[in-house]
Amino acid sequence: MPTVPPPSRDAALETRVFWERFKIEIIVALLIALLAIVGFGAYRFYSDQRSSSASALLGKASKAEDYQQVIAQYPNTPAGADAYLLLAQAQRDEKKFTDANATLDLFIAKHPDHEFVATAQMAMAANLESMGKTDETLARYQKIAATYPKNFNAPLALFSQVHILKAKNQIQEARLVCEKILTDYRDSFWTSEAARELRLLKPIGPSQPAARSTIPQFLAAPSPAKAPPKVSPH
Repeated sequence: MPTVPPPSRDAALETRVFWERFKIEIIVALLIALLAIVGFGAYRFYSDQRSSSASALLGKASKAEDYQQVIAQYPNTPAGADAYLLLAQAQRDEKKFTDANATLDLFIAKHPDHEFVATAQMAMAANLESMGKTDETLARYQKIAATYPKNFNAPLALFSQVHILKAKNQIQEARLVCEKILTDYRDSFWTSEAARELRLLKPIGPSQPAARSTIPQFLAAPSPAKAPPKVSPH
């Protein structure tokens, strides 16, 4: 029994029918894609221009007012972020530690993913220490070490705790910090410093030498009497 051949299809006709049915949707999609490409290119051009202008202005800056101008005009550019750090340093140089920390707080809030966030935290700790706020300084160093354990500032944040703990006579805590540096950051520059500091810290525990007796002399047990010397016969 002869088979019936399938009905022939005209590809050109089907394409025309498809176009007539969906031409509006296709045109709209093409226009959206074209506008997106043009818009992205314009944004990149505008962003690059702003970044270049911000970098040029930052390059001419030399004092706090100049850095504030960069921040005000170009707040969302890389140069604007750098201007926060330079402004904080200028304020620190003028002994305006509270203002410097306020600037660094703004930097962290506006650029939380910046690579120098941990460095900004370290600068804030140094400012607190300059203001004599020892407990806040210690807490800040501890937070940095715990929050950014993989950052290059982590071993420095740990080591910076040692002199504070020593001043507070917390020798055992200082030893533990040095040991953590030796364990967790063996390849760091601060390893040798921690080892040297650990040798200087007096051990706490059974290995510590016994303290000398403080019993007054008149209450101490008398020394055993010495036997009289023998007299040789003549």
